[in-house]
Amino acid sequence: MRSQIDTNKLTVSALISSLALIMSYVEFLLPMPMPIPGIKLGIANLAILIALYKLGASYALPINLLRIAIAGLLFTGLFSTLYAASGALLSFAVMIFLKNTDKFSIVGVSMAGSVAHNLGQLLTAAFVMSTPHLFYYFPILLFAGMITGVLVGICAYELLKRLQKAF
Repeated sequence: MRSQIDTNKLTVSALISSLALIMSYVEFLLPMPMPIPGIKLGIANLAILIALYKLGASYALPINLLRIAIAGLLFTGLFSTLYAASGALLSFAVMIFLKNTDKFSIVGVSMAGSVAHNLGQLLTAAFVMSTPHLFYYFPILLFAGMITGVLVGICAYELLKRLQKAF
């Protein structure tokens, strides 16, 4: 029975990985509606949240890293992959921590993850460019991260409700 469960999780992981990559591509294609650089919807994080809540961190982390690596190779390039990876790793650590406290809803976890993602990218940019002046931009990214994180979290919550029977 254990191998059947592992096979099921592996199959679902492959499906979620594919969905995360598709969501990354869709987001890559979307024109930026705001003149503010660096603000994205973060829709690929929807797949990561589903993986985290349904499969656990040990499955969600490789899905996240795989998505970043493949999306970087196909869509954005190596330099952007560095920013995506730093944001995603900090975001993932924050989301795991908050989820494990059982004091935050998936919406709260998503919002904190979105803000942490923006902070991780900002820290990387400040390091690469050797300037702390980039942190003046953080309030804008904080606000944007809160909004997009809540939107993605609400979508994840609704999707998880509908997926209850599938898992």
